[in-house]
Amino acid sequence: MTWLVTGGAGYIGAHIVSAMRRTGEAVVVLDDLSSGDRGRIPDVPFVQGSVLDGELVSRTVTEHGVHGVVHVAAKKQVEESVRRPLHYYRENVEGLRTLLEAATGAGAASLIFSSSAAVYGAPDVDVVLEDTDCRPVNPYGTTKLVGERMVEEVATATGLRYVNLRYFNVAGAADPALTDRGVSNLVPMVFQRLTQEQPPRVFGDDYDTPDGTCIRDFIHVGDVASAHVAAARALDDGRVDALTANIGRGEGVSVREMVATIREVTGTAGSDWAEPVIEPRRAGDPARVVASADRIRDALGWEASYGVRDMVESAWAGWTSPAPAG
Repeated sequence: MTWLVTGGAGYIGAHIVSAMRRTGEAVVVLDDLSSGDRGRIPDVPFVQGSVLDGELVSRTVTEHGVHGVVHVAAKKQVEESVRRPLHYYRENVEGLRTLLEAATGAGAASLIFSSSAAVYGAPDVDVVLEDTDCRPVNPYGTTKLVGERMVEEVATATGLRYVNLRYFNVAGAADPALTDRGVSNLVPMVFQRLTQEQPPRVFGDDYDTPDGTCIRDFIHVGDVASAHVAAARALDDGRVDALTANIGRGEGVSVREMVATIREVTGTAGSDWAEPVIEPRRAGDPARVVASADRIRDALGWEASYGVRDMVESAWAGWTSPAPAG
């Protein structure tokens, strides 16, 4: 049996592919390489193309004997989604619709969907449960919520078995070769500024939080990958037919605190030039989003293994290593 991983050449996708292969799963990757890197998955069967190409998806499922899909491919920048909502609806919603139609039509029986804490919006709670009202505050979050509903309704109609995994803030690297070298996430964004001897940027310090900056639940990408392995095994052995669960640690860390940890790890804590500068808030950023991870622990036996310093140190080790060829 084989799992198809869409977006498997991306930062998170490549970690999932690596973790699944280490545990003996057969994997094939579909990626359009718009943000992925083929060099991250050099020894994996690879199909270049978009999930918007239904014929390609159907052919890939058939030719590789795919029984389940891990759907990671998506656009994911909150600020960009505010500027380009229709682009996000096309890539994230129409992309998933096309994938579901093609994959189920070709015989795939299971799906793991990469969702997001952005579905919750700006919840007025200390810890977010999966039953907390979903009120997304940006188009990205809305596309993920629509995606979850689509998966659930297709499952009702076809018997598809699924797990929707709501990622919180992903950071770190399980392998230097798989490091996040983009600059849309906080940790690599700060790394880029510091390596250029420029002060880190903090977007807004007037939120209703203890230090005025946003609070997030940061989760190591290695933990995210292991959660997908746990979900795949639960689907394969019949322990789970339908599940929606958070992937988080249940601990909030402010942006200011995370920047301070990054400065300690990078050796710039004592440098005046590395003091963060405050810029205006970004559109669509909620003040606090922290996960409850009880459901995924109870359903899959999964818990996060890494702390915040682990994330920063592993990410920095990858950032300062030579980039792999490819």
